[in-house]
Amino acid sequence: MGLVLLGASVFIVNRPLVLATTFAISAGAFFVAALSAGAGLLTLTGAVTLGAISNEMLLGHWYLVDPRLPRWALKSLDGAAMVGLIADFGILAGRGALTWSADAFVVGWAFVALTIMSALLITAVWFALREPGYNGVMSATGLSYLAVLTVIGATISGRSLTAVEGSTLLSG
Repeated sequence: MGLVLLGASVFIVNRPLVLATTFAISAGAFFVAALSAGAGLLTLTGAVTLGAISNEMLLGHWYLVDPRLPRWALKSLDGAAMVGLIADFGILAGRGALTWSADAFVVGWAFVALTIMSALLITAVWFALREPGYNGVMSATGLSYLAVLTVIGATISGRSLTAVEGSTLLSG
């Protein structure tokens, strides 16, 4: 149902309020589906992490158009991304993402390395935003691009480890 609403709203509707409403209904449907699968908390932490860093990257482009804008919104999104990343890592670790079988050893190290790299990039974005002038926002936007990629990798690899533990999915 969520995909149908989302697809219909994107391709048919041209009113912002209607689009926002259908997006909210779609998000609710996805969250209900995640709750029924027992992944409600992971859905929230993943959404906070991926949403914050993605929106930071997109908003950073607007700041490149008008560098006189205040940077508090970018800093808030960066802080939310870090909180979401730490919470996501903690929940995944609690669910067994750090107890790797021989088959999941490479994916486990990828999960840890991508999470550490994501944390370093998010921290670098924070410090880049402290740099006055256009170069600070330009650097933060570029670092956000990289953080989006590493956060996606950390999110997917961590979830694949918790889904694989106890199954023979990786052993072929």
